[in-house]
Amino acid sequence: TSTFSEYTVAHAGCVAKINPEAPLDKVCVLSCGASTGMGAALNVAKPKKGSTVAVFGLGAVGLGAAEGARIAGASRIIGIDLNSERFEKAKLFGVTEFINPLDHAKPVQEVIAEKTDGGVDYSIECTGNVKAMVQAFESCHDGWGVAVLVGVPHSDAVFQTSPLNFLTERTLKGTSYGNYKPRSDLPGLVEMYLAK
Repeated sequence: TSTFSEYTVAHAGCVAKINPEAPLDKVCVLSCGASTGMGAALNVAKPKKGSTVAVFGLGAVGLGAAEGARIAGASRIIGIDLNSERFEKAKLFGVTEFINPLDHAKPVQEVIAEKTDGGVDYSIECTGNVKAMVQAFESCHDGWGVAVLVGVPHSDAVFQTSPLNFLTERTLKGTSYGNYKPRSDLPGLVEMYLAK
């Protein structure tokens, strides 16, 4: 529950009991942003050790996705964002390379394909921008690439790509809250944080 109130009434099914040793000013971000991104990586994309992952958007959700890819053992994590100032902070979450699409004359999916010999193994879109969603999907390698859409687009958004992108065996998935079940999974995320 996002609120500035001192007290909140919530349904018991929406409350998760966590370790009382956890600093609330730190673990509060686990209830949405960080866990959504981390779950998109660990629970939905499921990158294999040594794989290449692209993360579109390096806000809270994107940093969570990068952290999830790092925990899974990805060897290359490419952060894509229009704000180059986010790149230094993203290194702390496992991002190894950065691309600002504004720095290139060609579409970012073509830049990624050139840097990765055909595309990434996994991409995770964390912006809610439908153009970035298409770019994330099209940046995946033919034959095995998996794209996970996390960001919520506006209600009129239309995802448009060539049907050939599916026929070449790319996979497109979506997730809400990173496929975590807050009541049962949030306490485990808190324990991961406490274990550093």
